[in-house]
Amino acid sequence: MSNIVVIGTQWGDEGKGKVVDVLAEKARMVVRFQGGNNAGHTMVVDGEPFISHLIPSGILHPNKVCLIGNGVVVDPGVLIEEIQHLQNRGISVGPDNLLISENAHLIMPYHKLVDHGRERLKGNKKLGTTGRGIGPCYEDKVSRRGLRFCDLIDPEVFEEKLSLILPEKNFYLREFLKSETVDQELILKEYLAYAEILRPHVANVSLVLSQAVKAGDHILFEGAQGLHLDIDHGTYPFVTSSNTAAGNACCGAGIGPTQIHGVIGMVKAYTTRVGSGPFPTELHDEIGDLIQEKGAEFGATTGRRRRCGWLDAVVVRKSARINGLAGLAITKLDVLSGLKTLKICTGYRYKQDRLLEFPTALKVLEKCEPIYEELPGWFDDITAIQDVDDLPENAKAYVRRVEQLVETPLQMISVGPGRKQIIVLQNPFDRPC
Repeated sequence: MSNIVVIGTQWGDEGKGKVVDVLAEKARMVVRFQGGNNAGHTMVVDGEPFISHLIPSGILHPNKVCLIGNGVVVDPGVLIEEIQHLQNRGISVGPDNLLISENAHLIMPYHKLVDHGRERLKGNKKLGTTGRGIGPCYEDKVSRRGLRFCDLIDPEVFEEKLSLILPEKNFYLREFLKSETVDQELILKEYLAYAEILRPHVANVSLVLSQAVKAGDHILFEGAQGLHLDIDHGTYPFVTSSNTAAGNACCGAGIGPTQIHGVIGMVKAYTTRVGSGPFPTELHDEIGDLIQEKGAEFGATTGRRRRCGWLDAVVVRKSARINGLAGLAITKLDVLSGLKTLKICTGYRYKQDRLLEFPTALKVLEKCEPIYEELPGWFDDITAIQDVDDLPENAKAYVRRVEQLVETPLQMISVGPGRKQIIVLQNPFDRPC
């Protein structure tokens, strides 16, 4: 038995979907434990791209069980569309291989209206949310006013709880946000129809996981976003609304911490960020544009252009510490091929000081200048390489330097978007607990 968590070490978009897809081959269950459909994981199988927003990446493998944990906030309409899209492409999705926690909270129409209304009022100071209602849904969860799947599948309870919260929501939408309001009967009609479709998928996910642990099954926990979008440990307030750190795999899925045996940290070979917020190594030149174009850096969920910059070892070191990383998986190394010189940020210069740790205060972070270490690049095409020893010497030196700076062993190197374009130095499921 081995249970592994895969998380992002930067600002998300590190390629978690691909690595989860590869590791899922040896797992029995794949679990999503936080976030909502503001996340997007892209997998390429036999040249065909598949993008998931809520359903764990393991769904592309037969005989795997995918679980959506209680820590996820779910837009049922989006989930149904995703199920139907996969089914239309020949992927089997049913109650036998997709289960949703009865404790997972529902994203409601008013959550999305609140999300859009707040961003509109902020103007050029907006946070850059996806507008999908994720944050407002988590707010209701914390304030004990949320609706869950166990409510959805009980029409009487659902209607009663909805009728209690709607007057307040409509008042806020109308009076403060100057937005349209919502109609209770229309919501009931829409959501109770969702309930009939999703009812067979609703289960006690925590119990299912407990039984799998007792049976000795391998379990893979799939994080969304990255550590620096974590509500507690990220670049607040330019963060997501949930804990993206590996520790939340336990709370967000209903499993004990002693049942987690390792954490793999995803590191893009450079750094990207979507939306607003500080980004010390961001490039505003032709190299940044080249990386953005070659890496096809557009958000899988929003389609927004990602900001690009050099790899920041300070960012990844913080992630290694907070997540307790057992290994690193470097992705998109192939995107750097063709650059004469590469840079890695090893620290920051703030006024007269040299900082080796990531500062919490945005006022400080915004004035930090990256301290770079330069390494020679390579010009070879590495997309077909299957063995680390066959990489160009400069490519090997680059990934080994990342390994040294982060003080975490390298376990995988992705050299292209395809499922088979990955060099596996050590599969975490092959390591004894």
